Amino acid sequence: MATRLLILRDGDPAGGWGEIAGDDLDCTFSTLVAKCWDTLARCPADVVVIAAFVDSLALRSLFSWLSRNTLSVPTIAVLAAEASSALLQSAADSTDEFVLWPVRHAEWRQRLQRLRNAFGSPQTTPHERLMEEMARAKLIGASPAFLDVVSRIPIVARSGTPVLITGETGTGKELCARAVHHLGPRAGSPFIPVDCGALPDHLFENEVFGHSKGAYTDAGADQKGLIAMADGGTLFLDEVDALPLTAQSKLLRFLQERTYKPLGGERFQHANVNVMAATNNDLEALIRGRRFRSDLYFRLNVLSLNLTPLRTRREDIPLLVRHFVDGATRERRGRRKLVTPAALRKLMAHDWPGNIRELHNVIQRAVVFCEGDTILPGHVILKTGERDAAQELRSSFRTARAQALETFERAYVEELLQRHNGNITRAARDAQKDRRAFGRLVKKYGLQNVG
Repeated sequence: MATRLLILRDGDPAGGWGEIAGDDLDCTFSTLVAKCWDTLARCPADVVVIAAFVDSLALRSLFSWLSRNTLSVPTIAVLAAEASSALLQSAADSTDEFVLWPVRHAEWRQRLQRLRNAFGSPQTTPHERLMEEMARAKLIGASPAFLDVVSRIPIVARSGTPVLITGETGTGKELCARAVHHLGPRAGSPFIPVDCGALPDHLFENEVFGHSKGAYTDAGADQKGLIAMADGGTLFLDEVDALPLTAQSKLLRFLQERTYKPLGGERFQHANVNVMAATNNDLEALIRGRRFRSDLYFRLNVLSLNLTPLRTRREDIPLLVRHFVDGATRERRGRRKLVTPAALRKLMAHDWPGNIRELHNVIQRAVVFCEGDTILPGHVILKTGERDAAQELRSSFRTARAQALETFERAYVEELLQRHNGNITRAARDAQKDRRAFGRLVKKYGLQNVG
């Protein structure tokens, strides 16, 4: 289902506009003039795009008009990278979203989809519903690694089989599980998360299976367990590797037979529950160490989704930063804040051991400490783990300098490639470096597919 755009354009970008206004989009072109109010008021499109590559009185008049009027469709502004801070602020105050040119095609399409979903769109396709769920679940991104996982979620959701979600801490495993649940046949039924790491061994059976009145001294009434609460829906076992072996055995029996007996109960009960599990550990290594049951592993790992760490999908950081900044300012009921390129470069250069959760916390702090409308590098407070700090102290000056240079080089080259849509010649010219030398840097850091 194509997104119909009304594009009000003034000036032409250096290149790449054809990707944005391609044949796959139903576009209407118009000259940006001050007398376009009637066109906007009766807009037949899904999204209004204000593509303004020059600053003009007409553009400022348009932004002023938009700030005083509400359209029935969302608006997005595309501005030149060198736009003034005042113009950026006008765009932020008067449109639903804005983006600096050049912009990658995948990011552009995702922004359009997110805007349509926010305003509601009838007869959406499964992919559009997926992107809507991703936005609701705060799973934001346009990198190949992210899109690879996203493309498999509808298939996994429709299967109705057990799913094992793997990934480092903070990569969004529970949010991914919720997306699978809401896109599957059990969407209207409960989604019950279980933090296995917080369940002591002696309480596992009581919490998961429930108990009957009189099962133990304080059991004054029947109590449903988490499985009964999830009946017809999904039971999500987070940190499943934290379960002791005795609890693993009881869980396996339920997965095999789909029946369980509450503590103190006289009869087995049946539950129609789909089970999803998540872990940030290598379960196969735990099996070799006799700390996780292999038969339980095979029961849980019918289908799998692996969420990659943030440091391998750095191109998603700007999208996530904008999402978190907007969310934090809405919570505080403040004005929309801009993130300077220098602050964004600092965020892009960090390795994010805590992944998306860590990035979210850093942005929350930045919004709190930023009293103005612009987030500067000084507002971005990055914490180094004790292990990293100790290693840094032990390293020599030469080693530390080399590591800092590599971090800077990678972030700098990656940003240039993104800016020029992967064109090495233009990126090398922008960096004032020989194309061959710049190409060696691209190869050194494995950035051939960036852009």
